Amino acid sequence: MERPIFPSDISREQFDSVRSMLEAARRKTRPRKHDLYDVFCAILYFLHTGAPWRSLPPAFPPWRTVHEYFSQWNMLRDGEHTLLELSLKKLGRRQELAQLGSRR
Repeated sequence: MERPIFPSDISREQFDSVRSMLEAARRKTRPRKHDLYDVFCAILYFLHTGAPWRSLPPAFPPWRTVHEYFSQWNMLRDGEHTLLELSLKKLGRRQELAQLGSRR
């Protein structure tokens, strides 16, 4: 069953341009239970709407899973930017990038 499309979503083609960067943040210990595309779109929804984590629509992966990825992708790496910042910049998501900065 496909999930509904939200205004904050990006296309799968757009996501493919940042997928490898985001996949590299996690060691492969076991297969993923949730599609990274859906996790990333849930983070975009969170940043776009400003909704609390627990208010993520049920069509997305569980909020704790999304929050864990958000935490991993939002850690400073080599340099001054996080993987999430770099991904949002590459995708041209200025609104979400601004929201990310305000949530620190």
